[in-house]
Amino acid sequence: MDEQRRAAVEAWLRGASGDPALAIIGAVLLSGGAIQQNWAIDVEHRGSVEAWVLRTDNAATLAVSLPRAAEYRLLQAAQAAGVTVPEPLFLCEDVTVAGAPFFVMRRVKGMAAGYRVVKSELLGGGRVALAEALGQELARIHSIRPPRPDLAFLGGAPADAACAFIAAQRAALDRQHAPRPAIEWGLRHLERGAPAPVPAVLTHNDFRTGNLMLDEQGVTAVLDWEFAAWGDGHADLGWLCAKCWRFGNLAQEAGGIGPRAALYAGYGAVDDARVRWWELAAHIRWAVIAVDQAARHISGTEPSLELALTGHIAPELELEILRMTGVPDA
Repeated sequence: MDEQRRAAVEAWLRGASGDPALAIIGAVLLSGGAIQQNWAIDVEHRGSVEAWVLRTDNAATLAVSLPRAAEYRLLQAAQAAGVTVPEPLFLCEDVTVAGAPFFVMRRVKGMAAGYRVVKSELLGGGRVALAEALGQELARIHSIRPPRPDLAFLGGAPADAACAFIAAQRAALDRQHAPRPAIEWGLRHLERGAPAPVPAVLTHNDFRTGNLMLDEQGVTAVLDWEFAAWGDGHADLGWLCAKCWRFGNLAQEAGGIGPRAALYAGYGAVDDARVRWWELAAHIRWAVIAVDQAARHISGTEPSLELALTGHIAPELELEILRMTGVPDA
């Protein structure tokens, strides 16, 4: 964060906090965050040093990513529902301050890196206890139901989340120049076995290892709410259980962290067949995203090594789609 931007943010925070002596004494860009920037800022505030995070847009964003104001209000709604989230502190929608809207939340301690999380036997009191805790967090998220005037930016809830998902993924594939028959096969499989509609709830839509801050006591924060939407709560369970988010620890079906049964036990009433449908949907969704990310690089619209490498994930996901749909020798 350059000095001019830092000074502008500091001045704005003085007004927002009501503390004319507030001072930013440290600012470090955190790793990760291909779509958003997260800055760890240390702030002198009312006689003590506090640890905050400033979250703002990167230069490149995704159309499906919610704006920062929406994400801030989702944090507020989640906190009110008992979800473990960083405390939202201040929202700035004035782009002249930092070049883009941003919000500030309290910094929490813990570990999120997927490749490290899945190796630990100690986080959250052990694998079973932690998987149960993740189920409980999802149950709290799904207790938020439409209509919610404070979440009006999410739009209307889909009448049939499964059909809406299939249509959205098929439209995304149709925008690509090269055919992806394995993904199309998976979509047709989903279409033929689509579950009946259920009442919509708030879905996080990226509840997975890597977006969960954890320590030895349990969950310290559910992060990254930029893809939240109204939908079928089983979609979040399926996303977490997808192989692509187990970071190599395939035996622990709940995100590489713990047993699926423990996740279900923490959540409550679960329709396993519906979760399995959404688990296949998760691989299809991630494959479509990977193809789209690669296309952004190949087209020259956004040259990026990260986007190019993401495209190489697609064949592995396509192979898993074939396996999940019972294709022999896949």
